[in-house]
Amino acid sequence: MAILTVDSSALLLTYAGICATAISVLWLRTRRQDSPLPPGPRKLPLVGNLFSMPLHTEWETFARWSKEYDSDIIHLNAMGTSIVVLSSLEAAEDLLDKRSSIYSDRHVLRHMLELIGGYFMFGTRTHRRHFHHELNAISARRFRALELQQAHDLLRRILDTPDDFDEHYDYVFGGIMMTMAYGLDIEPHDDPYIKAAHVALRALTGAAVPGRFLVDVIPALKYVPAWVPGATFKRKAAEWKLVIQEMIELPFAASKEAMANGIERPSFIASRLAAGDDEKDLAGLELDLKQVSACMYATGTDTTRATCLMFMRAMLVNPDAQKKAQREIDAVVKPGHLPGFEDEEQLPYVTALIKETMRWWPVAPMGVPHCVTEDDVYCGYRIPSGSVVIANSWALLHDESIYPDPETFNPERFLLNGRLNPAVRDPLDIVFGFGRRSCPGRYMGWDSVFIMIASMLAAFDITKAIGADGKPIEPPPGQISELVVTPKPFRCSIKPRSRAAAVLIRSTAVV
Repeated sequence: MAILTVDSSALLLTYAGICATAISVLWLRTRRQDSPLPPGPRKLPLVGNLFSMPLHTEWETFARWSKEYDSDIIHLNAMGTSIVVLSSLEAAEDLLDKRSSIYSDRHVLRHMLELIGGYFMFGTRTHRRHFHHELNAISARRFRALELQQAHDLLRRILDTPDDFDEHYDYVFGGIMMTMAYGLDIEPHDDPYIKAAHVALRALTGAAVPGRFLVDVIPALKYVPAWVPGATFKRKAAEWKLVIQEMIELPFAASKEAMANGIERPSFIASRLAAGDDEKDLAGLELDLKQVSACMYATGTDTTRATCLMFMRAMLVNPDAQKKAQREIDAVVKPGHLPGFEDEEQLPYVTALIKETMRWWPVAPMGVPHCVTEDDVYCGYRIPSGSVVIANSWALLHDESIYPDPETFNPERFLLNGRLNPAVRDPLDIVFGFGRRSCPGRYMGWDSVFIMIASMLAAFDITKAIGADGKPIEPPPGQISELVVTPKPFRCSIKPRSRAAAVLIRSTAVV
């Protein structure tokens, strides 16, 4: 009878462990392959769901499909690209938060963005590290003085030309991002950096709309020469690439020149260059900073501007909410003063109103697409590796089980006994995304939106404009569906709440 030695016993145990691991891997792989795809619309041969993909308000279509197929996870296929849409908070958190190690890759669906040089919008781990250092909850506070200054500038601009409120938001939020990212002061009017960035942003939002360009579903088209008939997208891409390069290069060069001349202001670029003094690859660092600062400007300007436009649109159809917020401000803020960040904790209704604006009409209803790096199984469904995974933020924010009567604008849903109710899910947790691809600028973004909206409520009455027939002009329903969603252009009346308010607004000018 053979006697096992210690070494042979250990070898046998190791062998058994290897066999058990191999069997479990094979079983899991078989299980994944045998599991069905999530339900979804019928797919055609070769093209899949290409012709059934919605081109506008896709978040509503996806939410409807989720109900039709009785599943909070649905599957689509666009010319071989696997797309998984999540329409419940539970599914989004289970996959994008709890399994973030495999659900945090960047998606590359938008090949048009690559053609125009919009690659910087995808973000990398290095980019996110720079973001985190400069825009975490503590670091973001150093920009509050700038945000307050720009909020007062907005009030003065609107007091002078209220009908141009859309342009004023564009300019003021652009100014915040230009100063914060690059440390550059902008010109009061027609600033060259703001103008260049504005043109580039329009190109980026146009290129990023799903389905607008066939190259996004047939990537091989990006190799077609520009002179080929029908390849207008290539010629447009070449034109857009020039303006986007200006947006990336011009303010960065101006920022470096200012620092070289001893004119240095606190900014993202200055802080990151100082932190990277010991880096050997200075060229690589500068390339990263160019891309991060351009991404910061592109994502920060449009989203905050769109949120403030949504707020104004909401006030036109919910005047009672506006009056309640104004009464709270009047009771908290000292006479002869405008709201400051120190007042935020004492303004729960204003905070709730802003959160309800972001929930009621999210400016990024489809969130930020994720990409899964390996096959996975969830709720018995197979999620293929390489799938684009989208959390339908609009569906989550209109989930009746979380927010009853979701179509109604109701700031009180976030309040209990006059204070913010922690039992109600904070919509910001959804608005700013999930897992490792959540928005790294959420703290600065909230600060900018809060001080702008609180200042507007304190200074102005926002009401419906009166037409030539003497009747109120109703804002048009619906929104403009692009990368960042905005309400359709609308008219309104913006007037100082009193003569004293107008004087207070004027007094904010820096002499």
